Amino acid sequence: MSGGRFPVRSRVLHWITAVLVFAALLIGFTMVNALGSYGVLVGIHMTIGVTILVVMIVRLINRWRSTPPPWPSTVGRVEGKIVSLSERMIYALLLAQPLVGWAMVSAAGRPPVIAGGLHLPRIAPFDADVYAVLRPTHSVLAFLLVAVIAAHVSAVLLHTLTLRDGMLSRMTFGRSADPAASSTSVAS
Repeated sequence: MSGGRFPVRSRVLHWITAVLVFAALLIGFTMVNALGSYGVLVGIHMTIGVTILVVMIVRLINRWRSTPPPWPSTVGRVEGKIVSLSERMIYALLLAQPLVGWAMVSAAGRPPVIAGGLHLPRIAPFDADVYAVLRPTHSVLAFLLVAVIAAHVSAVLLHTLTLRDGMLSRMTFGRSADPAASSTSVAS
């Protein structure tokens, strides 16, 4: 019933991305309300954002060079297309979000600075009107990202807990869980 696993490098990149995105979203939503440590949080948030951008570029290259495992038999043709579309949306959002944030900081007139004091080049002109468009865009993309990730996690949990088709095991580490073997050994 299980469709196999992603290569180890794909799994590692997936979970690195998940941790980074969770941290970036948490810090991003926190820093809006944190007056005392706002500057520190912005620096951490920008560093994580640039790291996500780099990891996503590596993930795109990895994805072009490797073939994902086949879907479990419980995934129909239409559902497979929906999942593929949602994956493309996640990739697009995870590439666009850090770029919009970087451009927003550039348009605000501040030099984008990440960990260690590394100054990044500006990718947008210092312009209040550009900033006024990019600031809400960055927020909207963050909320879209949360929604798409919630749908992704919900679909994986539906398959794993309800359909018991090993969907989650495609992206985890350790021994591969074969749902058919698990149900046989439980019945014995």
